[in-house]
Parts: sequence; structure tokens; C-alpha cells
Amino acid sequence: MIVEDFLKNASWNRKDMISTQPLSLKDIDEIFSLADIFKASLKDDKAKLPYMKGRVVVNLFFEPSTRTRTAFEMAAHKLDADVISVVASASSSVKGETLKDTAKNIQALMADMIIVRHSCSGAAKYLADRLDIPVINAGDGAHAHPTQALLDAFTMREKFGGNFKEKKVTILGDILFSRVARSNIWLLKKLGVEITLAGPSTLVPKEFEKMGVKVCYDLPAAIADADVVMLLRIQHERQRAAYFPSISEYARVFGLNQRRQSLLKEGAFIMHPGPINRGVELDSLLADSDRSVILNQVTNGVAVRMAVMKLCMKAKYGE
Repeated sequence: MIVEDFLKNASWNRKDMISTQPLSLKDIDEIFSLADIFKASLKDDKAKLPYMKGRVVVNLFFEPSTRTRTAFEMAAHKLDADVISVVASASSSVKGETLKDTAKNIQALMADMIIVRHSCSGAAKYLADRLDIPVINAGDGAHAHPTQALLDAFTMREKFGGNFKEKKVTILGDILFSRVARSNIWLLKKLGVEITLAGPSTLVPKEFEKMGVKVCYDLPAAIADADVVMLLRIQHERQRAAYFPSISEYARVFGLNQRRQSLLKEGAFIMHPGPINRGVELDSLLADSDRSVILNQVTNGVAVRMAVMKLCMKAKYGE
């Protein structure tokens, strides 16, 4: 009855999860607390948890995905929901159907929730404003990826023992085109984390300082006192020009490798939302080292997404 008791007392009232930007500290705490419960339950018992039994969740993905789509599918299965995954190449969008019509038809087919990933910023909000069922943003253009940021912060919370006070996080890589970076900035700032952005000036413009973060172009200085270094890959699919001379040049100047590990302070750990371009932003030995919590992030993504899905269902259906 732990989940039932928690949900009975939860104040969550958001039908949709579009961005971390509007979340309150109370919202964040409720997501993390429910994720704690789900993670512990899954660890102790591999059986499904019947908290979305009979509900239908549709994964509507217009961009490639491995971790995010699989984690949402796994989360829905763990909650005993039925899951249908639709990819762009197999949808009527290739025949010219609009995003709105695709989603409206899915709702008319009696789906109870849509998880959407789209290349256009604002696509998830566009659907949430037009559908009666919950919409969860699995990534929209370079705008937001809220559940990734939530699982990142949840993983940090575990490593920090729940205390974010005076913690420092450096996000290193392609910030300009990263929805993960934006979502993490919005979320971690609320939690009191000091954030430094690092990478080539073309991919980390000073404009980001308006978000209340530091911008640094000197790699040793950027990572020297960080408690966490979060690596981001180069978002080639969103770029329409060359933002640095070459991949090898980027790796030489900004790649985190064995040699640069000595620049990290004791106890600092490494994160990456994936997929990793090994040998570019991150050396393989570091990616697989004790400093890395990358696979912890993947595991935590299931529990966090279970929590988000259940809370949004509660807000819509009262259950």
C-alpha cells in the first residue's frame, strides 16, 4: 500500500510532462520519492506493478532512439500497461499526415497516454495543448528532454546522499544544440547546483550566462572543482554548419580522456545521457571506469519514467 498511500497524499496536478522549467521543488520531490519507491519495489520483486493495468501507452517517435524509447516501454510494462510503439517511417506522416492528425487519431483509438519525440522544438507542448490525454515529452528538437534531466538529477541525488547544497556540475560538449543541457540547467538550478558549461565557443555561446550559469572555454579550469562532469556528444543531426575544425581536433582539445582524469578532483564522477561517441567526448576506459555512473543513469531512467507516467495519469484520471 506504499504507492497508494503516497499517491493519496501527493499534490501533483500536471497532466503533461513537457519541460523541467515549470516544475516546483515539490513536484521534483514527488517524482524522486515515487521513483525511490518504484526502484526499491523492482529490486525486491521482478513482477509487474499493477498501477497502470489496462491503460494503453503509445510511444510516438519521429527521431531515432534506443535508451529513451526502450526505457519508456520498460517503464510502461513494469506498470502493467499495454504499450504500442510507432516510429515515423511506419506512420502516416510519410504520406503527409500532420502531427496533430496523427496524435488525434491515436487518441481516438483510445490510447490513454502519448510519449512523443520530435525534431521540432515545441512539438510536445503543441500536442499537449490539443489532446485530452497526458503527453510526455521524450525530446523535442533542441528545446527539452525533461525525463533525461530528471533521471540525471535522481542519479546525482543517490551519489550525493540527497544533498545538492554547494555541489558543482560541469556540462561539457555541444550545449548549443542540446535539449539535455537546457533541461538539466533548468532543473539543477532549482536544486541549488552551481553549473559550468564548457566546450568550443561556437557550441557554448556566452548567451547561456543569462540562464544563471558559468561559461568556460578552458577545459582544466572547467572540470577542476566539479563534483560531476556530464559529457554531451556532438549533435551532428541538428547542425547545418561546421562548428569546429574536425572531430579529432575536438577530441584533442575537449575530450575527457585518461590523461585528463588527473584533473578531476577525488570523488568526482562522470555522466553521459548517451549515445557515447567513444574516443571523441569520452575515452572508453573512463566510460567503463568506477568514476562512471552512466549505466546507473540508464537503470534509474526506468524508475523515474514510471514515476512521471503514474503521476501524470493520476492528474488526468484520478488514479
